[in-house]
Amino acid sequence: MEETDREAVATAVQRVAGMLQRPDQLDKVEQYRRREARKKASVEARLKAAIQSQLDGVRTGLSQLHNALNDVKDIQQSLIDVNKDWRQSINTIENLKDVKDAVVQHSQLAAAVENLKNIFSVPEIVREAQDLIEQGELLQAHRKLMDLECSRDNLMYEQYRMDSKNTHDMNLIHTYFGDMQKLSEELAKQLWMVVQRSLVTVRRDPTLLVSVVRIIEREEKIDRRMIDRKKQTGFIPPGRPKKWKEKMFNILERTVSTRIEGTQADTRESDKMWLVRHLEIIRKYVLDDLLVAKTLLDQCFPLHYDIFKKLLSMYHQALSIRMQELASEDLEANEIVSLLTWVLNTYKSTEMMGNSELSPEVDVNCLNLLISQNVVDQLLSKYMSTLTSNIIGWLRKALETDKKDWVKETEPEADQDGYYQTTLPAIVFQMFEQNLQVAAQISEDLKTKVLLLCLQQMNSFLTRYKDEAQLYKEEHLKNRQYPQCYVQYMVAVINNCQTFKESIISLKRKYLKIEMEDTLSSSHTNMDVILDIIAKEGCSSLLDEVFMDLEPHLNELMTKKWLMGSNAVGTICVTVEDYFNDFAKIKKPYKKTMTIEAHRRVVVEYIRAIMLKRISFKNAEERKEGAERMIKEAEQFRFLFKKLAAGSGEDTEGLCGIIEAIAEVIKLTDPSLLYLEVSTLVSKYPDIRDDHIAALLTVRGDASRDMKQTIIETLDQGPSQPNPNYVPIFKEIAVPTLTVPKLLK
Repeated sequence: MEETDREAVATAVQRVAGMLQRPDQLDKVEQYRRREARKKASVEARLKAAIQSQLDGVRTGLSQLHNALNDVKDIQQSLIDVNKDWRQSINTIENLKDVKDAVVQHSQLAAAVENLKNIFSVPEIVREAQDLIEQGELLQAHRKLMDLECSRDNLMYEQYRMDSKNTHDMNLIHTYFGDMQKLSEELAKQLWMVVQRSLVTVRRDPTLLVSVVRIIEREEKIDRRMIDRKKQTGFIPPGRPKKWKEKMFNILERTVSTRIEGTQADTRESDKMWLVRHLEIIRKYVLDDLLVAKTLLDQCFPLHYDIFKKLLSMYHQALSIRMQELASEDLEANEIVSLLTWVLNTYKSTEMMGNSELSPEVDVNCLNLLISQNVVDQLLSKYMSTLTSNIIGWLRKALETDKKDWVKETEPEADQDGYYQTTLPAIVFQMFEQNLQVAAQISEDLKTKVLLLCLQQMNSFLTRYKDEAQLYKEEHLKNRQYPQCYVQYMVAVINNCQTFKESIISLKRKYLKIEMEDTLSSSHTNMDVILDIIAKEGCSSLLDEVFMDLEPHLNELMTKKWLMGSNAVGTICVTVEDYFNDFAKIKKPYKKTMTIEAHRRVVVEYIRAIMLKRISFKNAEERKEGAERMIKEAEQFRFLFKKLAAGSGEDTEGLCGIIEAIAEVIKLTDPSLLYLEVSTLVSKYPDIRDDHIAALLTVRGDASRDMKQTIIETLDQGPSQPNPNYVPIFKEIAVPTLTVPKLLK
């Protein structure tokens, strides 16, 4: 207390010091004293009130505790009295056992009396119920069955209460009501028949289906009541619970499975399209059934049955089992496609589960796959393997068929632009197109894989195509009279190369995503290279054909006969032009190449004839005549190839200009200027070799050995500045006889 007093005094001193900090505040001391006195009085009043309240609460609590103690004592005394009375009444209860047995017996007799009418009328009621079942009055028949079952169950229950171990009397009751059990089974058969045909019945006679559902609901209630009584008494009548609701759903499930399995009307042996027909029938049946279930069947069942959702689940499960069975069979490639297309696309499309009339109850996004992803992958793998074998076989067969056309005696067909062609590109790419369209129905990924497979096999096929075209040429060379239309079909082969190129581009543009193009660029380039090789070899073989016919006329060039006025070049031009009438059926890219190559080869053969030194001019007159003839013939070649190359943009001047340049060397009359003329020739055509110059001087016929040697040695020492646009031509021309060392000896 002293410590508290000291703290109070110290606090008061601080408060007073805070109030009297200025002299003018001394005037207010009395005012401060009165204010503090009021505060003190207020605090004391609140303290007194709080203490009084607590004292009242304690007084009330003590009073209640006192009352509770008295109540506990009273209850204790009452329990002692009850215990005493109970011990005294044990003997009295044992003396009432006979009364208890009499009460039980009375209860049984009362139950018997209550059901006496049904007991004596069991056979008659059973017959009436059977008649009602035959008449289709299932509700009334079930009412009678319920009455009989109620009578039997009550009797058996009372017997069970009296003596649960007396099986003889229980069996006696059960036997007496035996016909009732048969009646129940007969009624159940009728119910299950209606349930099996529920989707048909709901259209024709929905009332009958509603009656069946009501009967099942009654039985479910009785089942629940009997189960509850068993929990209380341990007794349950024979045959309970019937679980007719569960049986109904089991029958519906079996019915759905049977309906799905029963849609297969054909086999592979009887109809190649058996699977397509089977799947289409399933689609139609399932869609029709679910629409009926949603619009009609749902109204015949209580809401808690959720009949549409359950049927949807049953159909999905049955379809899944059926699709798994089909997937496990040894399916062909087209059958795998049909199955996967149906499972992955059709099933969730608007043609089936995605039908607008089924929404919103059916959400396709919540439907699982009918077959597992693993099975899908296995089927796709098998399909790709089978498709690979099929494509190889189809390509081989297509090529064999095309080869048979090559030996026909009739010309190949022409397209709308008049270009020769065979059916090979159309057949090949039609096959590719069909397989890609089929793959696209399944998935984008499969479509890409099939496209890659097609292009890969196309690569291998083109190599075989190239080999077959080469064999075709070799066989023709053994007998140039056979095949009769060799030129025309070789033109068609060349055109096919261009068609193949265009078709490959079209196929990629149509079926390949832009981001995938880089992965195929090398493969595409390789195919283009092979096709260009085939076309180039084809063009070369056709030109070989031309030059084999030209050979006799080329052999006349630069001979005495030629100098005397041979028409060899005219014949050459006519022959080339005649061949190019057929070559006009070659498509532009290759036709231009063909014209350029023919022009080049004609000039090469002409220059080669000069270099063969078949003639040596004796005098200036012959040199002038020969040179003028060469210039004239160069002009003929220029005119011919200008005509053949019309519109192609080919340079027809340069090659023929070589002949004219050589003619100028031969025509030169002043030998002292020969070196200058030859050096001009060499500067324009730097691939001319020494043996070419020697042969050219030999043809002139007026150059001595010393002059030849001097010109050649001087030219060897001079600088060479070749034209960058010049395409070497002399390197292909060999001088077959005399070489420079022999000439200079």
